[in-house]
Amino acid sequence: MKWFLWLTSVFLAAALALGLLGCKPQAPAATVGSTSVEEIPREYSVRGVVRRVEPERRSVVVKHEEIPGFMPAMTMPFDVKEAKELKGLKPGDRIGFRMLVTTNDGWIDRIQVFGSDTNAVATPPPVRVSSSVPLLEAGSLLPDYTLTNELGRVIRLSEFRGQVLAFTFIFTRCPYPDFCPRMTDLFAGAQKNLASQSDAPKNVKFLSISFDPEHDTPELLRAYAERYNYNPSRWTLATGAWDQLEPLTGHFGLLFGRDVPPEKMEHNLRTVVVRPSGKIQAILPSNEWQSEDLIREIRAAAAEPTTTAQGR
Repeated sequence: MKWFLWLTSVFLAAALALGLLGCKPQAPAATVGSTSVEEIPREYSVRGVVRRVEPERRSVVVKHEEIPGFMPAMTMPFDVKEAKELKGLKPGDRIGFRMLVTTNDGWIDRIQVFGSDTNAVATPPPVRVSSSVPLLEAGSLLPDYTLTNELGRVIRLSEFRGQVLAFTFIFTRCPYPDFCPRMTDLFAGAQKNLASQSDAPKNVKFLSISFDPEHDTPELLRAYAERYNYNPSRWTLATGAWDQLEPLTGHFGLLFGRDVPPEKMEHNLRTVVVRPSGKIQAILPSNEWQSEDLIREIRAAAAEPTTTAQGR
């Protein structure tokens, strides 16, 4: 009988322990796309020369060396998580830093100054590649240019008249998540959001223009677009000859050109919304906007009076 009571007490104690364990809150299971999953950043060691320091944006523009296995040498802004990382930096400083990259974000830290490049200090600010064309602004009429799309078909910007057009500039080899991948993600998000809104304008087209024509063939552009689940009836990817790309990008202050080597190219960004009349609704600079901002401008462009859109 004593043995039976002892075994019973052991069983009850074990059951109680298991019951308490089962009542303990469990960590949520990791799922793809869940905010609970923290991606481990990839790390790269980078060297370069400071071009500009922009503390108000927590950013520094660096002419960096090639990053093997990731990105060619070029000039581009890098964000920091804390403004103190930029303290004491000035144009011409030769620096080394750690670059961290996730699927959707990129930033730098551990910045060290190794010396100064007096030639970099004397370098004038970057200028447009095509200074012979006027800079365009909201209200300007978008000129016509010829491109080739991801299906290998020749298209003209004038074909989008009568519709709202949102276009941006990318190149498929751009790996840094804050730049071309972000522009493409934002277009994908806007395309999806508009499709889910019953009152969204129906006459909207998206256009991603590559300024890397030697690499971005129609086949590569299509494969790139398919990775983002693009809708070919709504979204076009295209590139063109330099005699078309240089003036087109020049209208918006972009710094790309056939005679500009990567190390002298400053990777800047522009996204443009055009009204059905062909007049520019808005120019969204840099990458500091969201799909909601783009949709707001698209809706505003779609609200253009029909008489204006038809040029009457």
